[in-house]
Amino acid sequence: MSEMPARRLPPMESTLSPVDEGKVRISVRLDESEVEQALGATFRQLAKQVRIKGFRPGKAPRKVLEAHLAPGFARRQALGDLLGDSYRQAVVRHDVDAIASPEIDITAGEEEGPVAFEAVVEVRPCVNVAGYDTIKVSIERPEATPEEIGKEIDAQRAKFGELEEVARPAVDGDHVEIDVDTTLGGEEVPNLCVQDYHYELGSGGVVPEIDENLRGATVGSILEFNAAHPDPEEDGLLRFRVLVKGVNALRLPPFDDQFAARASEFDTAEELRADTAGRIRNVKRSYALSQLRGEVTGALARLVTEEIPDALVDAEVSGRMEDLATYMEKQGQDFEQYLESAGRSRQELADEFRPGAQNNVRIDLGLRAVADAENLEVEEADISEDISRMAAEISEDPGEVRRRMEETGGWSRLRAEMRKQKALRWLMENVEITDADGNPIDYESVVTDESPA
Repeated sequence: MSEMPARRLPPMESTLSPVDEGKVRISVRLDESEVEQALGATFRQLAKQVRIKGFRPGKAPRKVLEAHLAPGFARRQALGDLLGDSYRQAVVRHDVDAIASPEIDITAGEEEGPVAFEAVVEVRPCVNVAGYDTIKVSIERPEATPEEIGKEIDAQRAKFGELEEVARPAVDGDHVEIDVDTTLGGEEVPNLCVQDYHYELGSGGVVPEIDENLRGATVGSILEFNAAHPDPEEDGLLRFRVLVKGVNALRLPPFDDQFAARASEFDTAEELRADTAGRIRNVKRSYALSQLRGEVTGALARLVTEEIPDALVDAEVSGRMEDLATYMEKQGQDFEQYLESAGRSRQELADEFRPGAQNNVRIDLGLRAVADAENLEVEEADISEDISRMAAEISEDPGEVRRRMEETGGWSRLRAEMRKQKALRWLMENVEITDADGNPIDYESVVTDESPA
């Protein structure tokens, strides 16, 4: 466990020792003054709550309160708060990565004098990820192919295209003028009957059978065929009768400098082609980067073969449930009503989340293991920059944010998250990347230009 920055902690002694696999023991000793301070705070609180004849709320002396309370009541109350606070401070002091609630046992001072207790708690395990440095992944090549560039340019040209009547049979891309009559069980279906409709052949509108029958049709053709209703809740076959009244081809303007100046901010066709290729490339790089992350973390998760703690999985599931409830609340929906309308219980939803939660836990443990194996550490400058960013988001002083994080253990959590990000970056830079055909892909080709790393 790493050294934490110095911080002011209460006058207590504490030690850390292993118990068995996955657990540690924190032993704490509190001096009598610390116990007395907690006891005094408890009596002040009880004085506000307990009604004693002759005294206003909060004004009854301690000895009077002691006489009215059961023996040892106030001390038990005080120790409950004191032990919880002292345990949390010891966790921060020893940088314990606890993942569950502790089992606390008072070993001395339960009735009087200094207090000693032991807390046994489950900690995040260290896993083995043998083979992480030989991971191989396959992603789509982040390059714009001539076919993709041509297709995008044709789409731009189509916006300025003109329809021209042709005498040949209809092919995909043609705009066919048709009358459509549709019946179901011998009765007309009004919303599927239309006159003088201009339909783009190959667009897959309404039902697939329309495209299948229109291909090769000529002016004057009458096509009759059956098809399933596009509404899955409707039974029976639809009967279509289609009259072809015209076949029009879309004539595209030539891709030249004149078109480029008309259709874009560029003066030449070559500039427009280069811009089109760049936009396609950036989209593919963004997708490739996302795909690379997914493939790498998926491969890493499969290397974590040890049994993962239920406490970590349960926490991940709870987090997902809370995130969903928060999202629904922002959308003006009640979480419980959503579950009821979906016919699911909380447990059923939790069970659905569990496989994904288990995978996320394996990724978390795997990235921590890679960071340890590669000695990836976080620089003070990086942490300070992140703290300054967080402070700016909540309009607080960075020094105050840092102090609070040091006292609550947030420093360790931030450092752990930043180390995991470094581990993921290391993996993405060092795994073997290929395309579907096994051809190598350089990592830099995925993250250059406008693609964020």
